[in-house]
Amino acid sequence: MKNFAIIGVGGYIAPRHLEAIKSTGNTLVAAFDPKDSVGILDRYFPDCQFFTEFERFESFIETQKIDYVSICSPNYLHSSHIKFALRNGANAICEKPLVLNESDIDELVEYEKKYNKKVFTILQLRVHDSIVELKNKILTENKEHYQVDLTYLTSRGNWYFESWKGDESKSGGLSTNIGVHFFDMLTWIFGELKEVKIEKKTASLEIGLVELDKATVRWKLSVDRNELPKSAIESGKTTFRSIRINEQEFEFSEGFTELHNKVYERTLSGIGYGLEDARTAIKIVEQLRKSNELY
Repeated sequence: MKNFAIIGVGGYIAPRHLEAIKSTGNTLVAAFDPKDSVGILDRYFPDCQFFTEFERFESFIETQKIDYVSICSPNYLHSSHIKFALRNGANAICEKPLVLNESDIDELVEYEKKYNKKVFTILQLRVHDSIVELKNKILTENKEHYQVDLTYLTSRGNWYFESWKGDESKSGGLSTNIGVHFFDMLTWIFGELKEVKIEKKTASLEIGLVELDKATVRWKLSVDRNELPKSAIESGKTTFRSIRINEQEFEFSEGFTELHNKVYERTLSGIGYGLEDARTAIKIVEQLRKSNELY
C-alpha cells in the first residue's frame, strides 16, 4: 500500500483520481484545496487530513512518508506543484496537460535527477481499448500516409469563461485545455510532429491542421453547444467526438470510465507515462497558443 496526497481535491477531475487511488489498493493521507466543498472525500477516504491553506498542507506533508502526490490543480500551477512533490520526496502523478510549455519539461527533467523521483502524467487515451487496437492496425498496414479528421465538441456554460479555464494565461487556451490528450493520441499513433497550423481561433472554437509523419490531421475543438451536430442535440448529448480516417469513421465513444484506473495501475507497476511521453503534445499546444498566423 502506497501513501498518497492530492492537490486540487475539490476540482472536476479529482474524483477520478480518488477512485484510482482506492481501486489500486492505496490510501490517501492528505488533501489540499482552497475551496472546502470536498465532501466527496467521505466516499473514498474519510480519514484523510484536509487543508485549505497550502502552508499547513506543506507542513503536514513534511512530517509524513508520502509516496505519490496526485495533482489536479489548475493547469498553470502544475509545474510548481510537481516540484513541490519531488522536493518532499514523492513522485508526482499530474493531470493533463502536464505543463504549459516545453521548457517546463526540460526543467522538470533536472528536478527528477536532483531529487531522484519521477514525474508521471495521465495520457488516458493510450489505454483506451479501441485506440490501442487502432494503433496496432496502423502499425500493421502498409500505408505511407493517412487523412484524419478530428472533431471534439464539449458544451460548457458561461461559468467556463469566468473560471481559470477561460483565461489563456492559466489554462493555456482551448486546445491545451480540451485538446492536448487528443494530440497526444494522434502523435502516439501517427508519428512525430512536422508542422502545426491554425485556421480559426476564438475563445470557444479552434480549427487547424497538424502534419505528422504518417498523417495530415484536420481538427476542430469547441466548447460552444451551438457547434454540436443535430444528431447529438436530438439525442440529448452535450459532447460529440469523431475521428475519421481516410473518410471512415473510427468509433471510440464508449470505454472512458475506467481509464484513470488503468493509468494508475501502469504507473504503480513501473510503466507509467513520463515527461518525454508528454513532450510532443505539449509542443503542439504551445505552438498553437503562440501562433498568430491563420492559414
